[in-house]
Amino acid sequence: MNLSRIALAALGGFVAYFVLGGLSFALFPSLKNEFLKYPAVYRTKAAMMGVMPVGMAAMFVGILMLAVIYAMLYRGASTIAEGACFGALFGALIGVFTICAFVEHNYVNLNIGVKLTVGQGAAYFVEWMVTGMVIGLIYRPVPH
Repeated sequence: MNLSRIALAALGGFVAYFVLGGLSFALFPSLKNEFLKYPAVYRTKAAMMGVMPVGMAAMFVGILMLAVIYAMLYRGASTIAEGACFGALFGALIGVFTICAFVEHNYVNLNIGVKLTVGQGAAYFVEWMVTGMVIGLIYRPVPH
């Protein structure tokens, strides 16, 4: 495994994840409005800013772990396209895992609606697929 490439892939994935998250709210402002319907469940924007550094650090560690898993599964793709395709598949699998283990779990445990659940599921799936693709584009093993 190439530790510097893992770190670089994690950083690229982290940036991609947050850029796509921001775009999700910019392109679909109705999703943001769905969160506002549940003030007893979600923090206010001001309260979120107070805990955002901890959340971002945790997301980076999570994405770093995905980059490590990707490196462990890496099959020696010879081209950037192969890395991107494998990364997209890897990211899609993580996306499905996230929907099943997080989004649907929250739908059951939190008093939120179907529209918010579907919106989160779609956004997270795309975010994780692209994050996996970025990891796949960046990671390369140590040359022999």
